Amino acid sequence: MFEQVKKFVRAFHLPTVEELEREYLNGAANRVDLEFRQRQIDRGMFRNMGM
Repeated sequence: MFEQVKKFVRAFHLPTVEELEREYLNGAANRVDLEFRQRQIDRGMFRNMGM
């Protein structure tokens, strides 16, 4: 029963800013792309989404 509740809650999970940033960084194709993405995150790319 508890397992069903956990599955239900996971279905409505909204990713945190940290999770979005990590996923974005993991998509880098090479080191240059990774550094570019890190600079974008440092500038607040994901932190200012709702404003």
